[in-house]
Amino acid sequence: MSNLQISPLEPLASTSLYLADEAATEHLAQSLSDILSHYFSNSYEKTPGTGKGAKVYLRGDLGAGKTTFVRHFLRAMGVKGRIKSPTYTLLETYKVSSLYLYHFDFYRFTDTEEWHEAGFRENLGEDAIVFIEWADKAGPGLPTPDLELYLIYESAGRTAQFNAFSEKGKTWITKLIHRKMPTGDQ
Repeated sequence: MSNLQISPLEPLASTSLYLADEAATEHLAQSLSDILSHYFSNSYEKTPGTGKGAKVYLRGDLGAGKTTFVRHFLRAMGVKGRIKSPTYTLLETYKVSSLYLYHFDFYRFTDTEEWHEAGFRENLGEDAIVFIEWADKAGPGLPTPDLELYLIYESAGRTAQFNAFSEKGKTWITKLIHRKMPTGDQ
């Protein structure tokens, strides 16, 4: 049984990719890293009123590869040293140049009030890249993500489904679709 929930919002865009192995997951994370690096470098015009930050919520069963995806993304962004899972700490913070990257994991939340009490809301308003695993455990107080990434077990690999809930998320999905992605053998 999957923990995946259907978002109450209708996505502006979606795409699904088959990831045959961890190398394909790494390639996808690197591709998203390239796209967001370009976005944060001010190399193209932002959609007015959307803010500069990026919020990506990750969903999937335990062991589906959420933390692995973020770890590959952070490496591609240039994070050096040990990249830890935030399962026990709730938040791991990284900085590359002047860009902050936040990796949250709310798996251990037992009540949606824990999100409010933890004081993390300020991290979501920054010009930063924010990844949140188990966002549903924080309840309805979280802002709408730009992207959701669902990682779903398949026979030998995973399916990665991206859903965009903002115009910039839609732009990022469009850019992902136009990249040559390995599909593996299914």
